[in-house]
This record gives sequence, structure tokens and C-alpha cells, in this order.
Amino acid sequence: MKNIQGKKAIVLGGTSGIGLAATQQLREAGATVIAASRRGTFEGDQNGIVLEKVDVLDRDGLTALFEKHAPFDFLVCAATGGARAKGPFLEMDLDGFQGSFAKLWGYTNAVRLGTHHLAEDGAIVLVSGSPARKCGPGMLAISTVGNAVEGFARAVAPEIAPRRINLVSPGLIDTPMVPLEGKERDTHFENATKGQLIPRAGTADEVAQAILLTLDNPFMTGATIDVDGGILLP
Repeated sequence: MKNIQGKKAIVLGGTSGIGLAATQQLREAGATVIAASRRGTFEGDQNGIVLEKVDVLDRDGLTALFEKHAPFDFLVCAATGGARAKGPFLEMDLDGFQGSFAKLWGYTNAVRLGTHHLAEDGAIVLVSGSPARKCGPGMLAISTVGNAVEGFARAVAPEIAPRRINLVSPGLIDTPMVPLEGKERDTHFENATKGQLIPRAGTADEVAQAILLTLDNPFMTGATIDVDGGILLP
């Protein structure tokens, strides 16, 4: 990771789950890291990482964050933006469906406001998800948002060049977003992944490795890396 050492990175949604794993791995690779989230607190002690509190839907707050830490080299967007609707579309509350797009609005806010402060050879990573291309039962809202996120990244890539933007698309990952505990949690992951080529849930660290790859590789832009245990395959 020679292109990460000595750089400055901002990770939105960087205090838990995939974002926290990316924060930790960036720090270990020698980057200066600013982790920001709505709650503004870490899971555990994270020495050497700057902590900020911001909501990705708050444009004024994001602007202030970016101006405070400008210039920076990397921007990682792993924030969900809020609640995500699940269930059959024809039975879904349409306000809930619309609210699921908070993830897209948060990402567009971050790219629109953050790119101005990004180094000319800098890079952005957005975290999508496998439902964007393989929608399971009850996942239509999440799938539609994922499609929008991936389409946005590919569409904006030529405009922000030579800065780069890439996507990492996780499958089912064992993070705090799954609220189950103990045996119930184990059973959930076992049932949900038994049809995959790699029949287990992924880890946040495995997804973060792909995030760092896109940041470190200067010949990648507009690309999507799948970290999903083979879920997209028949």
C-alpha cells in the first residue's frame, strides 16, 4: 500500500462496521485518518484517529468538515444515511421506500462537496451492495438504491477526472447492522449464506481490504469490486 502511506483520508460512517474497519486499515497503512459519523463515537479505543461528528445529509456540516481538514487525498463513503425499507414493494410504505434513498443523497452530498478539497490525484470510494445486481426477497428498496449509487459513480467518474472514484459492493457481512445475538445470529447467517459458493458471512475487514485496494491502485476508476462470497453467481 505504498500509495496510501503519508496520505490523509476522511471516512464517512467510519466509526462502526465496514467504515471502522477501513479507518483502522488506513491508519495501519500509514495514513492520517479522520473518521466521521452521526453519533461521533467509536466502538472501542481507536488511538491516532481523529473523530468528527457529522450527518451526511447535513450539507453545512459536511462543508465545514471538508474545509476543516482540507486538502485531503482520500474520501471513503460508508455511511448508510439512515433507515432502509425492507419487504414486498407492493406492500411497502412509499415514504419508507423514498427514505431509503438517504444513502444516495448522503453519497452525492459527499462527492459534490468533498471533491473540491480532494487532491488532484485523489480517490473516492463508495460502498454499494450485492442487492444492486441480485435482488433477494424483500430487498427491492435496497437494490434500487444500490443501482442508483453504482450508476452515479460511473456517471460522475469522467467529470471529476483525474481524481478517481470506485465502488466496493459487499454481500452479507457480519457487522453491528445485524441486530441479532448469540445462536440466533449464527443461525441467521448460516441460513442466509448456505447457497453461496463461500457459505458464510463476510467480515468488515475483508470489505475494507477491497476499499484500500481501490485507493492504492492509481489505474482504477469507475470500477466495482465485489466482496460477496460469490453470491452473484448462479
